[in-house]
Amino acid sequence: MTRSELITQMANRQEHLPEADVEVVVKALLNLLRESLANGERIEVRGFGSFSLHYRPPRQARNPKTGETVFTAGKHYLHFKPGKELRERVNFVYF
Repeated sequence: MTRSELITQMANRQEHLPEADVEVVVKALLNLLRESLANGERIEVRGFGSFSLHYRPPRQARNPKTGETVFTAGKHYLHFKPGKELRERVNFVYF
């Protein structure tokens, strides 16, 4: 689902709100989530899941094309852990 599809579906479910208002709310929510993660905060949405940052330390790697040893910098990456309710709904629907 893309952001525009999300906005359209939410606007269809909330008939009393114009699509432009729903778009503003969705964009504001996504920006708030983005800013919180950029500040190193953890985000938890009960029944859906949690977003957090994990750290990968620097390591020695190999360039597959040349075989040369290179050193990668440490970096943070986004980690999503689905909540119990989401896991149960996904497993129920597809399995």
